[in-house]
Amino acid sequence: MPPPVQIDVETASRAYQVHVGAGLVQQIERLVSAAGASGQRFVISSPPIWKLHGGAVEQALPGARVLLMPDGERAKTLQTVNRLFEALIEQGADRGATIVAVGGGVVGDVAGFAAATFLRGVRLAHVPTTLLAQVDSAIGGKVGVNHALGKNLIGAFHQPIVVVADPVVLETLPRREFRAGLYEVVKYGVIASRDLFDRVDRDLTAIFQRRLEALVPVIGESCRIKAEVVAADERESGLRRILNFGHTVGHAIEAVSEYRRYRHGEAVGYGMLAAADIAVARGMLSKADFSALAGLITKLGPLPPVGDLSASEIAAAIRRDKKVLAGRLHMVLPTRLGETVIVDDVTGDEIRAALRSLGIRDAAS
Repeated sequence: MPPPVQIDVETASRAYQVHVGAGLVQQIERLVSAAGASGQRFVISSPPIWKLHGGAVEQALPGARVLLMPDGERAKTLQTVNRLFEALIEQGADRGATIVAVGGGVVGDVAGFAAATFLRGVRLAHVPTTLLAQVDSAIGGKVGVNHALGKNLIGAFHQPIVVVADPVVLETLPRREFRAGLYEVVKYGVIASRDLFDRVDRDLTAIFQRRLEALVPVIGESCRIKAEVVAADERESGLRRILNFGHTVGHAIEAVSEYRRYRHGEAVGYGMLAAADIAVARGMLSKADFSALAGLITKLGPLPPVGDLSASEIAAAIRRDKKVLAGRLHMVLPTRLGETVIVDDVTGDEIRAALRSLGIRDAAS
């Protein structure tokens, strides 16, 4: 069994640690206490997650009060947050409370937004139970909810006091959810580490078998990359924007499909292909690197079809994206596997051409 990995995240607002290792769920109380939590514990999770992992979490956090929220991306709303506020108020939560988010990205984002805003902010600890959350959403302090007109338009920055990532819990993750997380791992490879990209390609069979000796290094390296980016740019004013590689088109696909059809990682998979297509058309990315990226995305498994989506609706959703500043869309484009640049001059024609390369077009086109 590989030894646990500890990654330090140093931000201006808070320094904390990400712990990656088998069996760490049993050590939540020790790790949360060591991170400075001394008062009430409120666990926020969802019924499917609690059915799988609630017993272990309750054993690890004796006396914690449990609040369950609806499952799935469509529950990522202000209405869900308000119901959590009501439960916290009814149960007497005070400013010394710690919210422990146990679940995937949706639970982490919603519970994190509740922690950021309840009583003007209480402590937050993440116990991510999906691969996507372990490598991405639980780290960096981005919390928030969706709006009908766009993803993550309402939110805050609220760093956790600790992240406890136990890869053993991924054994219960459905294969599609596991694949969805791997697209985010591929993203880290493209933006910052050709070695990580090649490792995923080389060890894909062992990774899909959830073998700890393959999973722990991949999760740890993804966390390390994100920790370095977040430390350099906590509030996404510059470098941190590279973490949005694949998310411009990906978020728009999620929005126009009303968060029903695609897992977040699947939408990001399409978004990475679209961004890479634009980079190739501009002469910024070699066709060989594009083929390597497209090949690995294909090897991860079939993406749900997008051919019936509207290119016009996706383009409109992109214009509403929070990455549009002063009327200009900031988009991350790869220049080689392991390196990206941020540009602010991608045109509507380039977006439409990239969407056509994915098989997305309007009915008359």
